[in-house]
Amino acid sequence: MGDVAMTVPVIRAFVAQHPDVKITVISRPFFKPFFDTVPEVSFFPIDLEQRHKGFLGLFRLFQELKEMGVDALADLHNVLRSKILAFFFRLYTMKVVTVDKGRTEKKELTRAKNKVFRQLPSMVIQHTQVFRKLGFPIELQNPNFPKLVAFTGQKKEKWIGIAPFAQYDAKVYPLDLMQKVIDVLSENPNYKIFLFGGGKKEVDLLNKMAQDKPNVINMAGKVKLPEELKIISNLDVMLSMDSGNAHIAAMLGTKVITLWGATHPYAGFAPFNQPMENCLTADRNKFPLLPTSVYGNKIVEGYQDAMRTITPEIVVEKIKSNLV
Repeated sequence: MGDVAMTVPVIRAFVAQHPDVKITVISRPFFKPFFDTVPEVSFFPIDLEQRHKGFLGLFRLFQELKEMGVDALADLHNVLRSKILAFFFRLYTMKVVTVDKGRTEKKELTRAKNKVFRQLPSMVIQHTQVFRKLGFPIELQNPNFPKLVAFTGQKKEKWIGIAPFAQYDAKVYPLDLMQKVIDVLSENPNYKIFLFGGGKKEVDLLNKMAQDKPNVINMAGKVKLPEELKIISNLDVMLSMDSGNAHIAAMLGTKVITLWGATHPYAGFAPFNQPMENCLTADRNKFPLLPTSVYGNKIVEGYQDAMRTITPEIVVEKIKSNLV
């Protein structure tokens, strides 16, 4: 989800700066609402379960795109499926540029021995390089963002979003500490706090976090993605892990504060157009092997409590400073 969301600001800038070029985005149907915020873009839903499944299905996809008059392929994913699709484009001498994910540099950043701790290019910048090589340079300064109309009625308070979960546990802020953050924020009647998540387990946990707090609302399981985007667009700030919610908020122009455990913003996945000081990272003096993973899917013994070095007080103060 985060990978897809990171492409949206780039594509939005592309259509504004190259209005004579037609862009068709190929992605899973679930992600269509992301690109509804860029009305100039056509969306092609890929069916990876049936019609476009496997090698032959991807060839069928290529044929359908060729019939649409597609001239070039910008591969912003660089995985096996997109590489196969790119192969068909090249076979017919059509132009293809694939994003450089910097996998070697990311391994250097996350390895335990001989770690090279340096900031790598943002994936958003890497996406712009794909279009530049296709002949369409893109400037990302002074980006424009849509303002979606929320369905929640008149906004009277400061709206704070909190998305406490991520795909891997090593990226999740300890829930007892997150509860303290929510408890402190909920004491202010001028704050309205929206909790985001998905799946029954997360819904139950968020219900407990919001319990007996009238200004804390659990949105998980209550609205579909288009409505969720509208709420996030109107937040004053979003608190998120290194996860898709951070990139969704950033693609909508909402201020984002991110919490980082096993991963690190230096890997190129900091939210778009957000200051680095809004990326709160675990203490590398106490946990020098950080970051231990690009995606948070590796467990390093003794590093389970790394995120506890980010205290609730630090998080609350950072949120408050972004509400001024």
